[in-house]
Amino acid sequence: MDDLEPIPPGGPRRIVVRGVNWLGDAVMTTPALFRLRERFPDAGITLLTPFKLKDLWTGHPAIHEVMPIGLGEGTLSVGRRLRRGRFDLAVLLPNSPRTGLEAWLGRIPRRVGGVWPWRNALLTDVVPQASGTLRMRKRSQEEIRRLIAAPPASDSRNSPPPSAARSHQMFHYLRLVGYLGANPEPLPPRLFVTPADIESVRQKFGFLPGSQWLGVNPGAEYGAAKRWPLERFAAAAVAVHQRCGCGIAVFGGLADIGLAETLSAELATAAPTVRILAGRTSLRELLAALTLCRVVLTNDTGPMHAAAAVGVPVVVPFGSTSPELTAPGMPGDPRNHLIRAGVPCAPCFLRECPVDFRCMLGITAPQVAGAVLRAWQ
Repeated sequence: MDDLEPIPPGGPRRIVVRGVNWLGDAVMTTPALFRLRERFPDAGITLLTPFKLKDLWTGHPAIHEVMPIGLGEGTLSVGRRLRRGRFDLAVLLPNSPRTGLEAWLGRIPRRVGGVWPWRNALLTDVVPQASGTLRMRKRSQEEIRRLIAAPPASDSRNSPPPSAARSHQMFHYLRLVGYLGANPEPLPPRLFVTPADIESVRQKFGFLPGSQWLGVNPGAEYGAAKRWPLERFAAAAVAVHQRCGCGIAVFGGLADIGLAETLSAELATAAPTVRILAGRTSLRELLAALTLCRVVLTNDTGPMHAAAAVGVPVVVPFGSTSPELTAPGMPGDPRNHLIRAGVPCAPCFLRECPVDFRCMLGITAPQVAGAVLRAWQ
């Protein structure tokens, strides 16, 4: 960070952090929030966050106050509320013009964010991107077809593609607070639940004390290219149940209820103890229910990050996305098992596969069940 100008001595007294818009991204901001709290222990830190994520931050020690953005609330309204808050520093975690305009309208004298087109003029401090890191880039269909047609240089099925250090999304957020003099080194992402949260979920869904559960999250909001086939989720869950005698808790949002019911029907005979939680939990209940699982088998999606952040090992088939950028927990944490087929076209970052879905079809149910059993230990 030697190339970046530090914050003047004395520091801010009232800080607002503009939070991100999605569950998984929000979890990846928690190391930066902890580091910001370390840097300014006496400052009041308010998190400006979409309403749907406000309960994620209940009792979180890195922040003092949550300022939710109402569903459909406009930029002018948010700016007026920020002005009333009399903040003297804004840290903008997302890259978007709207976040810069909110802080500018809020008359916050110091506005810090990453470099981004159409927003830089709204900031007082523009933090440059780190050099030498991987970037998310969608591949074209032409590029994908060229990659899969090329003869392989060697058998790369079991070896991950090369990665760049500090490419993970959490480092982007850490770089922003590092600009302000905070320690830019990573911490494990962490979320918090209370014993009362957990007991409430036990009662609601019938999780008996002492029972063991495998969490299964077969959906992914971004698109079908991130979803390992449902029948393979079922086969892997049955194999784990047969070895461990565990129940199966099926997670997901409202859009995943159909997936959850189909999966439950496939499991009914071989693994009769199934709880469908998809579409039936609040955000606090989701976190609490995840803590009751021994392992969570999931696609690359928000509950994957949430499970790792409450201390539960995850097993994740990765296809169209990159664990170098969005792995759960601390990058390289051996408790989490991230499985890839080693195909040349992945990651493509597309919502739908334009060819034959080889990135996910190359990951087998026995392979995943074995990873779950290793994580179970």
